Amino acid sequence: MLHGEAWTVKELFVYPNEYIYWTIQIVMYPFLTGLVAGAFVLSSLYHVFGVTKLKEIARFSLVFSFALLPCAPMPLLLHLQQPQRNLNVLMTPHFTSAIAAFGIVFLTYGMIVASELWFVYRGYFVTTARELRLKPNRDLSETFLMGLYSILVMGAWDVSHHALEQDERAVKILAAVGIPVACFLHGYAGFIFGSVKANALWMTPLMPVIFICSAVVSGIALCILTYVITMELRKLIIAWRRKENPSLPSPGELGGVETQVVTMTSRYLIMFLILAITLELLDLIFRGYTAVKSWDILRSVIYGKDFTSIFILQYGLGNLVPFILFLLPGLTVRRAVAGTILVLFGVFMMRWNVVIGGQAFSASFAGFMHYHMPIWPHDMETFKEGLFGALMVGSIPFALFWLLSRILPIFDLNEPH
Repeated sequence: MLHGEAWTVKELFVYPNEYIYWTIQIVMYPFLTGLVAGAFVLSSLYHVFGVTKLKEIARFSLVFSFALLPCAPMPLLLHLQQPQRNLNVLMTPHFTSAIAAFGIVFLTYGMIVASELWFVYRGYFVTTARELRLKPNRDLSETFLMGLYSILVMGAWDVSHHALEQDERAVKILAAVGIPVACFLHGYAGFIFGSVKANALWMTPLMPVIFICSAVVSGIALCILTYVITMELRKLIIAWRRKENPSLPSPGELGGVETQVVTMTSRYLIMFLILAITLELLDLIFRGYTAVKSWDILRSVIYGKDFTSIFILQYGLGNLVPFILFLLPGLTVRRAVAGTILVLFGVFMMRWNVVIGGQAFSASFAGFMHYHMPIWPHDMETFKEGLFGALMVGSIPFALFWLLSRILPIFDLNEPH
């Protein structure tokens, strides 16, 4: 069976060799890279621009961006028929291919985020390693952490005031350099689609800019959602620990901090959401006004075949409804959670409509193709290109984030970990 034949349904005149080749994994790929870039931009609002009200969530989003980073290429690896050849992209870099350039940008961005994390947590590594070294009766986990932190210090044991100031200056420089690299990391995904001349729906110079704006929106939304869930779990844990240590903050005090952070972060989410919606509508209006040769088939797809997924699910449920929820006065944490879930759904539908919708019409301009995503896998290919493969890729970042939170404190650095 040919790749794509298992989930492609053809309608009217479609060429025999045409199938839906790019499936849910190619939808997940730009979605995950967008989350990486958006989470990093959110952390940089504090480190670079000095938005002190975002200090509480800045470290959180930086660690989350690092957890998302290794998962970004996973959809591509699952989609490839020969995934072992992916090393050629990293070992033979050149700028004549967008995918090869991605390897360079991806490695550069990874080094920037890892270096920034090291400078942020170096003081914590030194202090904790020294405390654990002086502790007389260490258990196995404390001994492991002492060794791990001693290795992560990399010989830089100086925690004087001047040394910590140098760390802060390095963090600011790395965050400033990382913003354009993060935007390029995700903008190139839009560049790949926008440079495909054979596809009328993808070929637009606005595609990279639209991808970048929606990436920031999705990254901020996911950080807010995960931050709220983590804070709620944290309040439950601290409420239980207060029985033994009354000096810990009360759940009410943590709830006040949570509301302030969510309210402030939501303002930036609204700003980037307005920009993303404006660019998408501008692109749609421009296509209708110019009405090139392929506009007839595009119009039948946009206003006919995919009307529900584009205008009702993406623009309506994923953009308009959360926009109203955030603009209503007296924003609550529950309303913010509902809004962020809808925003993430809207960005995902935008990726779906670009990837799947761009393959919905035949190159003959006289037929259509429909993608039926495999729900229950019956072989490895339908697992990778189906629902369970997408769920696996989407769940791994949260597992990595949990592991990182065991090593890196994502809230107060002075809090017992």
